[in-house]
Amino acid sequence: MKITIIAVGKLKEKYWKQAIAEYEKRLSAYTKIEIIEVPDEKAPENMSDKEIEQVKAKEGERILAKIKPQSTVITLEIQGKPLSSEAFAQELDQRMTQGASDFTFIIGGSNGLHQSVLQQSNFALSFSTMTFPHQMMRVILLEQVYRAFKINRGEAYHK
Repeated sequence: MKITIIAVGKLKEKYWKQAIAEYEKRLSAYTKIEIIEVPDEKAPENMSDKEIEQVKAKEGERILAKIKPQSTVITLEIQGKPLSSEAFAQELDQRMTQGASDFTFIIGGSNGLHQSVLQQSNFALSFSTMTFPHQMMRVILLEQVYRAFKINRGEAYHK
């Protein structure tokens, strides 16, 4: 099994890098993890709707170029389906039982994901209706993937 995370923007802060490294280490017993950063589009603070769409389109092109054709694509979206940790574990387990072995999770930029990326999604997942920093979402996602493996194997960790 392989998990790829495609995220818009570069991770700069040391503490986020350390947290991600910790979960990558924990997950190495269960799966291969690859994190791909695609550059965010530089844009002014106050953009028109048209400019926002242009930014999302350019970031979307970069994301789509990194998705492998055989991969099951899971987009992180505020409008996605909210799941408990147990339900998320079950969702992954069901997909693996049906033959999926390559998963790509996509974390968009500050303006969200372009429609072209959303159309490639096999499952839209929401962690919350709140907005989180993209760097934090990488850590939250990795922790929940780790928790899902622990749940599915009946191992201690999830409480």
